[in-house]
Amino acid sequence: MMILVTGASGSGKSAYAEQLAGQLAGTLPGGQAAKYYLATMQIYDEEGLRKVWRHRQMRYGKGFLTIEQPVAVHKALAKMQGENRTVLLECISNLVANEMFSEKKTVLKRQVVETAIHDIRLLKEQTAHLIVVGSNVFDDGIAYDPATMAYMRALAKISRQLAALADQVVEVVAGIPLAVKQ
Repeated sequence: MMILVTGASGSGKSAYAEQLAGQLAGTLPGGQAAKYYLATMQIYDEEGLRKVWRHRQMRYGKGFLTIEQPVAVHKALAKMQGENRTVLLECISNLVANEMFSEKKTVLKRQVVETAIHDIRLLKEQTAHLIVVGSNVFDDGIAYDPATMAYMRALAKISRQLAALADQVVEVVAGIPLAVKQ
């Protein structure tokens, strides 16, 4: 089963996704099956460091095995044990930025979309439960520079394709999960 959890920054989507991962892992044979947290954020500054620290504190004691995988998330499968596993991928916006921009290259939007969907499809096929955290884009209505707009369009396209691929889609608004697709 794949669930896409989306929402604005600070909406509570991460906390909801973690709670959901715990619930789903508990439904697998053998009780509490392995729970993996695929972290995609690369730390560039103090703000990023604070965000990673806060997320680590949120996960503390919840039994997640964290895999730092800022790009090529399908490669995380080789680092996982067992077949009954629940995976929380946090988050698509970081993954897309990491795949699209780096010091060495700028990847075309089309390639980023294809790579992200391919990798997430592999994760879905090889896990019992996959929860993917995404972010709403274009909510602020501001036009940005061309590179940022290309990133936002790629993220929006990936989000639409993930919603189609997902068994469920939930938008978290002010900490309240709202079922969009069941």
